[in-house]
Amino acid sequence: MRAINPWINFNGNAEEAFTFYRSVFGGEFTKIIRFSDLASAEFQVPESEANKIMHIALPIGKNNALMANDVPGFMGRVSENENRSKIAVSAESREEADKIFNGLSAGGAVEGPMGDGPWGTYAGMFRDKYGIEWIVEFDPTHKG
Repeated sequence: MRAINPWINFNGNAEEAFTFYRSVFGGEFTKIIRFSDLASAEFQVPESEANKIMHIALPIGKNNALMANDVPGFMGRVSENENRSKIAVSAESREEADKIFNGLSAGGAVEGPMGDGPWGTYAGMFRDKYGIEWIVEFDPTHKG
């Protein structure tokens, strides 16, 4: 398997959220497709939806990408308080873990501050200012 990439649905603020994520992770978007890019006689796009994101991707690390889209209004709103899944980030050092945790949790709600866990990892958990849940972890025993 080459990679598993998390995909997030947003309520019209995917570009804003991904600009924030890029400010923490660095890198450049590999793809941004707006609903207006797909508009045709067969696929009418209302003006209110035209600038929304149909697909955006931000590479993270060597083989992974964080992806997202805005859900069109006719499909209803995404529940920003769902808690069925989290995005897990495996850092290469305690310092990197702290940098990512502090950057992404800014304006959000910390559910578990960074600290040493009983299973030997250094980890923390939070919901960012866009309602997305993250776990940031550094495992000093993981090689590779």
